[in-house]
Amino acid sequence: MRKPTLLASLALLLAARLAGATEGKPYAFADNWPTHHVFGDGTDLGLSLKYQYDLDRFSNDRGRLEDARTNRRKELGAYLKKPGVYDAVAAYDFQARAWLDVYLRMQSKAWFGRDAGALRLGFGKTPVGFEGNTGTGSTTFLETALPVQAIYAGRRIGIDWAIQRGHWLANAGYYRGGDLNGDNDGRMLAARFAWVPLNRAGNVLHLGVSASREWPAGSTDGRGIHTPPGTRLRARPEAGLADRLIDSGTLAPARRVERRGLEGVWIDGPWSVQGEYLEARVARTQGRPDFDASGGYVFASWVATGESRAYAGGNVGDVKPKGRYGALELALRYSELDLDDGPVSGGRQRDWTLGANWYLNRYLKLQANYVRAHSERRGLRVDPDVVELRAQVQF
Repeated sequence: MRKPTLLASLALLLAARLAGATEGKPYAFADNWPTHHVFGDGTDLGLSLKYQYDLDRFSNDRGRLEDARTNRRKELGAYLKKPGVYDAVAAYDFQARAWLDVYLRMQSKAWFGRDAGALRLGFGKTPVGFEGNTGTGSTTFLETALPVQAIYAGRRIGIDWAIQRGHWLANAGYYRGGDLNGDNDGRMLAARFAWVPLNRAGNVLHLGVSASREWPAGSTDGRGIHTPPGTRLRARPEAGLADRLIDSGTLAPARRVERRGLEGVWIDGPWSVQGEYLEARVARTQGRPDFDASGGYVFASWVATGESRAYAGGNVGDVKPKGRYGALELALRYSELDLDDGPVSGGRQRDWTLGANWYLNRYLKLQANYVRAHSERRGLRVDPDVVELRAQVQF
């Protein structure tokens, strides 16, 4: 048996054991040591794990995409937190060989006696892009939508502030020094605001706006070779093991990158609708024209077993199954992205994705997606059909 297949089988066996424990409720593994331990003063020390194994099959792809099955993510993290006072996390993805969140967040109420929000220092996600800020283990589809892949800035090193009230939330940040993976040199300002007129379990309306301005920086390697500041916008056909069909190429030299977003989520019992519109403008120097990109997506989901999608902290989470056999969710998404502008022929793409999620328990999720993609770049049309499967263990 191949090693990845063996790992996936072990993950499924572990989840089955967890499912049995949850049903009888004699012992909840994820609520006890060694997953985490709560000390007498409320301080919580623990580990987090996310393991995903994917299988992708492609057809009608003109030979551009290759069938694959392998690990998608192998994430291990540690955290230390005291509710209402602080939390610190550090996580690493051994599959991508990349750092994830590494930060310390402090709650103002514990230090000043009143809630003026939370201050976070370190390496974390930037606020422009709703689905980009959803945990990668909690997305409704296997992969984020086309515009999120291309335009969302990802993580940066910096300081940011966030505050939440009953019907609104806001956060703003300043980032400088790139990221922990040695990329994205420069600095950035970013902010987000959302109005949440409905904010009860199973009854949510979230409407938000966000924007950022980034000033990329060039870099010089040990050989004295200088790389001018630049950025690159591209997306896979909503399949994590696929090559990209549309790509702006490196846009350099870049003086400034501006990103803007509109976001909305509506949850009404087992039904929900979510959508975003994102755009980016890259201002270039040396007489090269500016570049504009834009795209959006919308999807609807129905939890056939009656549960609701979770919502907390200004974002969504996994469905929490109530029945013995878990929860079943069905979803349909449309997304599009335009990377053609002036002399830059990055391409255009639009995808339809049909998804099904089976939440066996709080630890195990099985996902299946069918993607019908339509892309065109420099006169070449590639319209692949994609079938994706994923097994995920997360605690």
